[in-house]
Amino acid sequence: MLTINPESKSEWVERAAELLCAAARTAPKGRGRDLLVTAVVSGVELGRMADTMRMIAERDQVGFFARDAGNLALASALVLIGTRMEPLGLPHCGYCGFADCAAMQAAGATCAFATGDLGIAVGSAVSRAADLRLDNRVMYSAGKAAIEMGLLGEGVRIAYAIPLSVSGKSPFFDRG
Repeated sequence: MLTINPESKSEWVERAAELLCAAARTAPKGRGRDLLVTAVVSGVELGRMADTMRMIAERDQVGFFARDAGNLALASALVLIGTRMEPLGLPHCGYCGFADCAAMQAAGATCAFATGDLGIAVGSAVSRAADLRLDNRVMYSAGKAAIEMGLLGEGVRIAYAIPLSVSGKSPFFDRG
């Protein structure tokens, strides 16, 4: 059997996306509490995300959402990493800007540890993408669209997306 350009198969990129999710999952977390939610998006669902991003671009007058939606058309798969907003209950913390977790929750704010853990997980995931030499980029815009679509569940209020591609030149680099 002969397979020409096997790296361009979308199944391979989807499998690699699962490895990025594993890297995110094993990243260190505050107080050892895992609040992460990960997902791999491909096919029709990836197109729905791009459509949602275009709608957001028009509705809220944020043009880069439309540009980023165009990038999704060039991706074989996308990794979503989000965090649930459950307070960790750390004594004498206040990193969120409030006196304690109860005050933070009453204000509808976000736990600094949850967002910090999310950032570390995203860093671990893109590090794995680099190990695999995958074209990738961290996108807040696609993560925001996923939140609006409810893809990661009700408790997830912050997410980032990492579109993946295997190509001769990264479609996520020169974006204009």
